[in-house]
Amino acid sequence: MLKVFTRSASSKQVLTQFKNKELLKFKGYVNGKWLESNDKATFKVYNPAQKDGQSDEIAEVYSFSPEEYGTAIEAAQTSFNSFKKTTGRYRSDLLLKLYDLMLKYEDDLATLIVLENGKPYADALGEVRYAASFFQWFAEAAPHVTGDVIQSANASARILTMKQPIGVCGILTPWNFPSAMITRKLGAAIAVGCTSVIKPASETPLSALSLAYLAHEAGFPPGVVNVLPTSETSMVGKYICEHPLIKKVSFTGSTNVGKLLMNQSSSTLKKLTFELGGNAPFIVFEGSDIDKAVDGAIKAKFRSSGQTCVCANRIYVHESIYDDFAAKFVEKVQQETILGNGLDENVTHGPVIHDRSLAKVEHHVTDALDKGAKLLLGGKARPDIGDYFHELTILGDVTEDMAIASEETFGPVAPLFKFKTEQEVLERANSADVGLAGYFYSPDISQVFRVAEELEVGMIGVNTGSISEAALPFGGVKESGFGREGSKYGLSDYLVVKSVVVGV
Repeated sequence: MLKVFTRSASSKQVLTQFKNKELLKFKGYVNGKWLESNDKATFKVYNPAQKDGQSDEIAEVYSFSPEEYGTAIEAAQTSFNSFKKTTGRYRSDLLLKLYDLMLKYEDDLATLIVLENGKPYADALGEVRYAASFFQWFAEAAPHVTGDVIQSANASARILTMKQPIGVCGILTPWNFPSAMITRKLGAAIAVGCTSVIKPASETPLSALSLAYLAHEAGFPPGVVNVLPTSETSMVGKYICEHPLIKKVSFTGSTNVGKLLMNQSSSTLKKLTFELGGNAPFIVFEGSDIDKAVDGAIKAKFRSSGQTCVCANRIYVHESIYDDFAAKFVEKVQQETILGNGLDENVTHGPVIHDRSLAKVEHHVTDALDKGAKLLLGGKARPDIGDYFHELTILGDVTEDMAIASEETFGPVAPLFKFKTEQEVLERANSADVGLAGYFYSPDISQVFRVAEELEVGMIGVNTGSISEAALPFGGVKESGFGREGSKYGLSDYLVVKSVVVGV
């Protein structure tokens, strides 16, 4: 049930109304204990829905140094030596307990996401349930991780393969999905018997710490799950990537940071899973159901105010239906979206995360308009609502020379491009260096397979703007990274295959 608060209620006042106040943790969680940082260093967490320069402080959390991460890594290694020997059924039971606890406290967890991230309550609640689903999915997979017997060319030998957990995993997560980006990685790691050290984004550490609390309540052995907030993001990232006891790093974030972390990981040749930047094309072919395409575009572009890795960043519409699509798109966004504080009733879209994000949104809009784009809707920041709010914006007649055509906006701006032919739009869609997600609408089944095979992305939505779920192999190609998370493929990056040849 949505809790509705007045705009005058501070974030700290909202926290007092939690059903389970034990979810609110401000210390690090290491080896089953809640710890302060050695030097008592802290940093503050703010609600991005602030207004008039008046920072709305949520909490002050302890900030942990690279050396303190070292202690957590050593604890995780000690725990791994025993946790790797547990049964898949035992680990499955732990994950199911986590799943049940997340659903039990979903209201509090969702409210916490709204406060840290700014997304509306309905979106935050959806994230909590999505996040929990990874624990359920991997709980079901954990007892079924098995090796194989391979027929040898030698009649007097047998080849056996064993799938074993890789070791201690470093998990580095972003702020845009502060719960789901952890569970998607952690669920797989736990399912196969790995332990983990988690570095949450400095903007959203509270959601991560609440998951640590739930892991503790679920009965996880000390050292299996460790969560340490830090304001020393780059130094800690480097430390994790270079530490010899960390055998695998999973990172979600920008392509530039991913390249840096990959270089830092090279000294120990770690196994890596990187989900990096995107610039998703959204194509509407001639003959498509325009109303359904409009609905899909709104979901794919404006979810979380455009701050998701799989957001549609370039909307290509066939010239024969462009005007009809643009008119309906503008009308529906006007009618069905409300900008405001995520805990206010009926609000559908919140702020961007901080001033740097707002500046990028404004730059993309200004650059496009200066180069001839048409403003179809929005276009302005909304300081009357809050410091980091920007109107949901639709730009028409966008061209390839505009910054928004080649740069990921990560904000609430939808650029519309016209195209004439399938070959042309595929060339334009594939021109990006990245390839995380893509979408297209078409009534032609032959075209569906042609385009799906030709689009250079890791995930495609066909006649839908929603693709994410636990069963989906999540990941990209090109400079959007490598490896897959979620699904039956999500376990492999946390496993090593050992071969045993037996003479008979």
